[in-house]
Amino acid sequence: MSEHKIGIIGGSGHYDIQGLTGQEWVEVDTPFGKPSDSLLTGNLEGRDVVFLPRHGRGHRIMPSELNHRANIYAMKKLGVRWIIALSAVGSLREDRHPCDIVVPDQLFDRTKDSAGHSFFGDGIVAHIGFADPFCPELRKLLYDACAATGARVHDGGTYVNIEGPAFGTRAESFAYRQLGFDVVGMTNLKEAKCAREAEIALATLATVTDYDCWKTDSSVSVEEVVGNLNRNAAQTKSVLKQVIPTMPSMPGCSCHSALENSILTKREFWPEETKIKLNLILERFI
Repeated sequence: MSEHKIGIIGGSGHYDIQGLTGQEWVEVDTPFGKPSDSLLTGNLEGRDVVFLPRHGRGHRIMPSELNHRANIYAMKKLGVRWIIALSAVGSLREDRHPCDIVVPDQLFDRTKDSAGHSFFGDGIVAHIGFADPFCPELRKLLYDACAATGARVHDGGTYVNIEGPAFGTRAESFAYRQLGFDVVGMTNLKEAKCAREAEIALATLATVTDYDCWKTDSSVSVEEVVGNLNRNAAQTKSVLKQVIPTMPSMPGCSCHSALENSILTKREFWPEETKIKLNLILERFI
């Protein structure tokens, strides 16, 4: 298998990857605990791929329970340098219809616990650049792949990340619309931050399941949402088959050197225990 792999994090409705050959579920231990599930390795469209069901097979883990640090660390441990994060979202705009795809370029944080946002701490301080939270090169590849499949796709937009597991109130939904946000979800912010610290390029494929509760004239049933999840899963499968062969084989974008000049703590002050814990993240600086 090649050294540099493509990671796929599956959201609601995505618990495996169809068309993956040479499949093997691999258990990965990390210094941050267990990832959501074993990771599925194999080959898709000629590329080595690592897949992780974000909520575990069977959808057992709530958004607020996710161990994002373990998930991203496990991906890096298996040689992943690019991550496509699949995310089911609610639409905050009239023209972002159910079953549309959004390739967001911005994030807004409405989570309540920052402990899982960073690998750093315990004596080593780093401040990564996060003005553009998604990899622009990978975003373009995803958008082009969506367009090539004929999907109704939107280039850019702000994903507001709420805590969950409850959906937002109508007042919150109206406020998000006034702030100009495009879609609402519960998972991408911490993934993107951890991936940036791990020097992994990440972009999100956000698939719309429904209008958020701001649209009071739209009554959406659970059956409709589940149906849209299934339709979105079929679309996503086509997009993945389209985009995987177009992705670079060697790391080279700015995301892959995000820690350069970001670590403020001088090396002689790095605690040995923390250095060991972060060895995979810090290895090129040691």
